[in-house]
Parts: sequence; structure tokens; C-alpha cells
Amino acid sequence: MKRYLLAAAALAMIPHAATAADLIKTPAAAARPPQRLSEAPIYQNPVYNGRVAVMDGRTLWYPQYAQRVRLVEIDACELPQWAIDPKWVDRLGQKAPSPVPCGPLAKAWLKRTIGSKPVECTVLAYGNDGIPQARCTSAGRDIAVDMLRVGWARVASPYSYNSQYLAYQQHAMTARYGLWATYVLDMNEWRRKAVDKTLDRQPIADFNLLVERESEISPPFIDARKKPKRTDR
Repeated sequence: MKRYLLAAAALAMIPHAATAADLIKTPAAAARPPQRLSEAPIYQNPVYNGRVAVMDGRTLWYPQYAQRVRLVEIDACELPQWAIDPKWVDRLGQKAPSPVPCGPLAKAWLKRTIGSKPVECTVLAYGNDGIPQARCTSAGRDIAVDMLRVGWARVASPYSYNSQYLAYQQHAMTARYGLWATYVLDMNEWRRKAVDKTLDRQPIADFNLLVERESEISPPFIDARKKPKRTDR
């Protein structure tokens, strides 16, 4: 009995003995209270906001960030690229159909769409060249929609699931707005084949590429292919 009382007294003199034993048996991570899900860090897509300069029909420049941004899900003619006007009426007086500077026109329409208003771009992806691809709005309007609506841009992928973009593109195609009123080479094929990509590029270079085209995006070419071949001599 005396031995038991002495042991009890010894334990009473070490009030944290049980706690220390528990910590030895329990890993440190488990000893901490579990982190709630709401406390986990949240990673958001980068957002750029401010005045921009228009570089071409799909590319913006934020001087305050020294950052280029491309409009996601759409494509437009490159600045040196030419299209051809299919309305070649005076074939005797005019040796070739009139060229259409689709690249500069796309840039001009993008500048007109934005004006001096600030633009907010939310990055959704990055291109192979590392340039952010973003959904950009100005005064609450999706800039890509405006470009598709006037026909100076197209949906980047034929397999797009963006029904709104496809609807605006279809409307522009039916009305023959912008590039849909021209003979124009698919932009990806143009980037792959064009040797001279300077602003001094002459329209005849793109006319030759159109003759040897693999693919095109404008309805006039599609219409021409559907026409029956002439059999009279």
C-alpha cells in the first residue's frame, strides 16, 4: 500500500507525463488539427486589365505588363496575308482579281471594336510559343464575338464546342461579311507555306498559294467546287 501511494505521488509531480507519452506515440502531422478544405490555397488564372495596343487581328499588347495576349478560340489573317476579291468582273481590262488586305483589315476592325476602352483578359491556356490565350472583354462585351460577327475572324478549330462563337461565324458566313466575301487561304496553311512574311509581301505571292491550296475557309471556294464542270468546247 505504501509503495502504491509513493508511485501515485510521483506521477502527481509530473502533470504532463501522460501528454508527453501520447505525443511520442502520435506522429506530429496527426497531432495537428486537420486542415479544412476552405483553407487550401486557390490558384486563379492570370488576369490582365488596362489599355491595350492592337498588334493584329487576334493579338493584344499590354504595355504596363509588357505582355502579349491572344484572343482564345479564334484566328485571323496575319498582317502580311492577302485575300482575293472573287468579284472579277472586268476580266479584259483587269488582268487579275483585286487583292484584299485581310490582315490589316482584321487589325483595323479589332482596333475599332476596342477603341480607347480598357480591356480585361482572363488567361485560359498558353500557345506553343508561350503566348497566353485569353477570353477578353471590353465594356462587358466578348471581343472575340465582335470579331466573328463582322467576319474578320474565324473559329480557330472546326471542332469547337463554343455554340455562341459558331453561331456568330455562321451568320457572318451566310451574309458574306469580312473574309467570308473573299478567296482566302486557311491561316495555318499560310503560316506553314509562306516564305516571305514581311509587310512588303506582294498579293501575287498569296494568289499563287491559293492556286495550289490544300484547304480554304471561305465559301466562294466551296461554291466553285460544287459547280458542274463545263463540257462544251
